[in-house]
Amino acid sequence: MSEILAKLIIGYLAGSIVGSLVVGRLRGVDIRQLGSGNAGGTNALRTQGKGFALAVVLIDVLKVVIPVLWLTGAALPGIGIDAAVAREAVAVAIAAGAVIGHVWPVFFGFRGGKGMATLLGAYGAIQPLLLPAVMLTWIVAFLWRGYVGLATVFAAAMAPVWLAAAGVAGGPLFWFALLMAGFVAWTHRSNMARLRAGTESQAFRGLVGRRR
Repeated sequence: MSEILAKLIIGYLAGSIVGSLVVGRLRGVDIRQLGSGNAGGTNALRTQGKGFALAVVLIDVLKVVIPVLWLTGAALPGIGIDAAVAREAVAVAIAAGAVIGHVWPVFFGFRGGKGMATLLGAYGAIQPLLLPAVMLTWIVAFLWRGYVGLATVFAAAMAPVWLAAAGVAGGPLFWFALLMAGFVAWTHRSNMARLRAGTESQAFRGLVGRRR
């Protein structure tokens, strides 16, 4: 087995440890049966509160940060390190596996979250300067419209734009960010459908007034 494939699989297994479902089992709840039915941080916050949601986000971020930082330059027993493969490409493979695992977790019946928290963790681990740019984009989009799903899709879409502006278009991280922009839009397709229908919930209305 190649190094990049082995580490993608490890990333997938780590990604399959979905924070809301792990913490939910400890509390005796399955948030896929509550609220929006999504196993992500937003639904965790809305249905279980701040402490629960914080634990969820920490797990969903660390489950990609730790493998990327640990495995990218590590030699796996019996596989070793492929000198012909760029380390950024290996890091991207691990991150891709983790995001896929979060959305389709093998440990939870292939029903997970939408992937953004794990994607943010990947950006922070691979290119730390990209993380504040993406977070700033999310904040601006959220304050503009007040919709978490819309802000998330917009932030993911801007990640490759930020990389291109920084002069690193064409590398493994750029293509990963471009692919993830489309993937996050796809995982949030129900949010976009509700937004078009005018039925999407606007979060934190006390902070952000409803837009017409």
